[in-house]
Amino acid sequence: MSPPREWPGYAWSLAVVGGCTAAGFVMSPRFDPVNVAMVYLLGVVFIAMRHSRGASIFASLASVAAFDFFFVPPQGALTVEDAQYVLTFAIILAVALVISSLVERIRRQAREQAALAIEAETQRIRSTLLASISHDLRTPLAVLTGASSSLAESGERMSAEDRRALALSVFEQSREISEHVAKVLQMTRLEARGIELERDWSSFAEIASAVLARLAQRMERHRVLVELPDDLPLVRVDPALIEQALGNLLENAAKHTSAGTVVRLRAESRGAELIVTVQDNGCGIPPAEIDHVFDKFERGAVEATGPGMGLGLAICRAIVRLHGGRAWADLVPTGGSAFHFTLPLAEAPRAPAEPVGA
Repeated sequence: MSPPREWPGYAWSLAVVGGCTAAGFVMSPRFDPVNVAMVYLLGVVFIAMRHSRGASIFASLASVAAFDFFFVPPQGALTVEDAQYVLTFAIILAVALVISSLVERIRRQAREQAALAIEAETQRIRSTLLASISHDLRTPLAVLTGASSSLAESGERMSAEDRRALALSVFEQSREISEHVAKVLQMTRLEARGIELERDWSSFAEIASAVLARLAQRMERHRVLVELPDDLPLVRVDPALIEQALGNLLENAAKHTSAGTVVRLRAESRGAELIVTVQDNGCGIPPAEIDHVFDKFERGAVEATGPGMGLGLAICRAIVRLHGGRAWADLVPTGGSAFHFTLPLAEAPRAPAEPVGA
């Protein structure tokens, strides 16, 4: 018995044979039966190229039967008076077998190549992840070890200020390690579609305000300009995830630009989209890297010298895509980079009208 996934191929075979038969009836008054057979051959080639070998053999047998029954004398019977039609039947079946074998071989090679590509990409990601983890966790772990050992061995002989500084260092480095691990886990969940959106009608201005309040300490070395029109429409999103996507863009701008530079946050509605932009006036992105900045573990020449696993922007893009939007980056003519993402807009529900006389 054929697997259920192959039944559409058999259904298509019947449909194609039916279409060829209809075309044959149109052609038969003016063409010889052998010419009509070419129409069936074309249908068999179509099925062999698009469906399984079983479906192509079925199409060839059905074509032979239909051609013999309707167009080969004596018509209306599955018998053949002229031996030349036997050769025609054999050719139709042979073509089906040859083409289906070639197509099956090509499909098998494509599957093998895809499997090799996936394996190579998995190995690359695994190697990059291990290299990133060893690079980005080595420093905070060394600081944790040093600070905790100092507190354990001579904490009672230290001043309260020194103990507080070491404890603060332990806290900050622990938070950095926790953030690295959380990003890896969330990227895995996003790729596996393991996150369910909890959509709600939200004000993007409120989302931006919450993000800026949470990142106030990290953004304090920069001048943040917020340009949000008062008439921005509501967006139906998962507010927590969009906060994270926006926060990743702002953190990326703060991390890779010099202190005192301007980071600009803008949003505008254009057509059926809300376009959000985080722009900086740093050194910009090399043109060769502009199309890959949102890829996993992608760290440009500037980012490669600092901390980070190259997941922040990838997580941002994954979140935006989960909402039906898109993310990209470009260079600012006056210097710096601009990171954009879009969110689809829909008509927000209207508030219920108050009863008359209330």
